[in-house]
Amino acid sequence: MASTPVAIVMAAGKGTRMKSERPKAITPLLGQPLTSYVLRALEAAGAAPIIVVVGHGAAEVQRALGERYLYALQAEQLGTGHAVMQAVPYLPPEATHVLIAAGDSPLITPDVFHALLETAQQTDAACVLATAVLDDPTGYGRILRAPTGDVIGVVEEKDATPDQKAIREVCTSFYCFRADALRDALPRLSNQNAQGEYYLTDTIGVLTAMGARVVAWQSPDPTLLLGVNTRWELAQVGHALRMRLLRQLCMEGVTIVDPASAYIEPTVRIGRDTVIEPNTHLRGETIVGENCTLGPDLYLQDSTVGDGCHLFRSHIVGARLDSQVSVGPFAHIRPGTVLHTGVRVGDFVEIKNVEIGEGTKVLHLTYLGDATIGKHTNIGAGTITCNYDGERKHRTVIGDGVFVGSHATLVAPLTIGDGAYIAAGSPITDDVPPESLAIARSYQTVKAGWVRKRRESKQGAGGNEQ
Repeated sequence: MASTPVAIVMAAGKGTRMKSERPKAITPLLGQPLTSYVLRALEAAGAAPIIVVVGHGAAEVQRALGERYLYALQAEQLGTGHAVMQAVPYLPPEATHVLIAAGDSPLITPDVFHALLETAQQTDAACVLATAVLDDPTGYGRILRAPTGDVIGVVEEKDATPDQKAIREVCTSFYCFRADALRDALPRLSNQNAQGEYYLTDTIGVLTAMGARVVAWQSPDPTLLLGVNTRWELAQVGHALRMRLLRQLCMEGVTIVDPASAYIEPTVRIGRDTVIEPNTHLRGETIVGENCTLGPDLYLQDSTVGDGCHLFRSHIVGARLDSQVSVGPFAHIRPGTVLHTGVRVGDFVEIKNVEIGEGTKVLHLTYLGDATIGKHTNIGAGTITCNYDGERKHRTVIGDGVFVGSHATLVAPLTIGDGAYIAAGSPITDDVPPESLAIARSYQTVKAGWVRKRRESKQGAGGNEQ
């Protein structure tokens, strides 16, 4: 392309039909603000700078979208044309073309922006607008054409006649203007319409009346241009976006057994030959290696997973798992946890802020918190680290090759040396030296015949034993 386009993104609306206090621009969609998808598509198309027009909840929107964009404030929401007017002072003097995009169309791709800009450059049109032919055009402005087929205007639905409402070609709120034409057209807009607003779509009629050329670029895939105005539309667009992401993962060598039940956010990275079983949720800044099996019924967020891991029916957040780690079923791995190569974590185990060494097993009914555990150690069923004294957290350190028997209670701060044995059922409160056996429990007492004597005593007293 001959020049770098500037971009304006309209993100000032309240989103009344969303029935939300949150600004529509930052409505979550697959873990990301709604408008961020449009911004990324513009960045990929080479647009710079990008000017975001904000209004309702402006400070909140700016925090969510980040500081790498310019922001123009639309203090009063007086229409899309008025929104673009607020951005014009931010246009660089040398700008030749301006891409304008709605901030609520997350399915848009860089290819659409490339096509608009290339069409504008090839035709020298004052404006190229993206259109689509819809089976149900309700809610969209209709494209008006002369008998020659040339675009002569856009009429918003609330201002349209019955004949105009029957038109199925609609304006989709994506444009490429010559910068000089945009500056000329905006001051000529009027708010004499049903909404009392300044419509950006009216620039089409203004430009054609000035003798300028307007060209329509009709999208071969109308879904790319769909906007979000209701929660139901958000769900539909979210489904389409999710299927697009899953299809791309499959093309990259990931097996997704049931796309209908797999939820994977666009920030997630997955290596080839990994299998995603049904009901698997992968969220946030998660990275998964190759040859893993994830699921069924897995929740994984903001975690790193090495090659060859098997994770299923578990909840894992903020953890690092090295290669060949097994977790599940029904394990809860909490932030700050590091599981080194070959660690096995089994059913009903909760681990928080613990580093576990290579080959160690924690297979049943265990709570481990604020601990460091060495290599090839066995943590028996029912083991608990008591890490909180009511005021502060304390660490437990367990060495290599340690055997912790079932139902041991490890009261921190505590250090257990390499090769030590902890007897089952022991509450351990003092450090255990290496190669030592620690037992902390009463000796077993057996009273022979106690049950018979008790029964006979009750019978002699006239008891009625059932």
